Amino acid sequence: MNDAVPAIAYDHVCKTFKHGRVTALSDVSLTVAAGEFLAIVGGSGSGKTTLLRLTNRLLDPDSGTVRVHGDDVRKVEPITLRRSIGYVFQSGGLFPHMSIARNIGITPHLLGSSSTEISTRVAELLDLVRLDRAGRDRLPHELSGGQRQRVSVARALAAKPRIVLLDEPFGALDPLTRDALGEDYRALHRELGLTTIMITHDMAEALLLADRVAVMHNGHLIAQGSAQELSKNDNAYVRELLDTPRRQADRLQELLPKGPQ
Repeated sequence: MNDAVPAIAYDHVCKTFKHGRVTALSDVSLTVAAGEFLAIVGGSGSGKTTLLRLTNRLLDPDSGTVRVHGDDVRKVEPITLRRSIGYVFQSGGLFPHMSIARNIGITPHLLGSSSTEISTRVAELLDLVRLDRAGRDRLPHELSGGQRQRVSVARALAAKPRIVLLDEPFGALDPLTRDALGEDYRALHRELGLTTIMITHDMAEALLLADRVAVMHNGHLIAQGSAQELSKNDNAYVRELLDTPRRQADRLQELLPKGPQ
């Protein structure tokens, strides 16, 4: 990782909604190093998705500064910024009337790539996310949920971004698919040298996939660190988040019979 200039930096960011009556973010400062995988964890309404959307100017802060590779995002044209950052939504966000190939190739097309370049890139990405090239002409509704999310990841990577934002990307999937896709994305993150921010409600998922976890609560950043560092944090909410996967593991240990000795 390169610590000299953070890939992303939030500096004293504040954001309210409903004419200032609802505080989404309160004086949040956080940096993400180039090549880092950061997970942001917190309950509904904690501000984690709002923070993510400030990164590519889907929202603008009321005060404070967001920088991407050292540049204040308010000084970057929003469409240009968004096309340089991959974004994966929980629902996938695929265009239902477009084939898989067209969904993946939409950003390179908008950036002016030739049809040959797009076709080659689509084939490369289908291989990268472990999807059959023969299915490139299928429509999203013909795919499983896991396959649609793989297409979403491929689309996010199509323009070769250095940053990828994941907004609850695996939450709607069954446990086996979720686990496999999470591990596959983690491998892609390392292979491509990406900087990733992932929003999740699942502390176990965050700890298993990310290099570092940031905990949001009621619009405040209340903790950040590795699994080992968070385990030493004495904040009650952080302790509760960490205890949840432990309690689940303990209950499963009691319920499941022991394997052959």
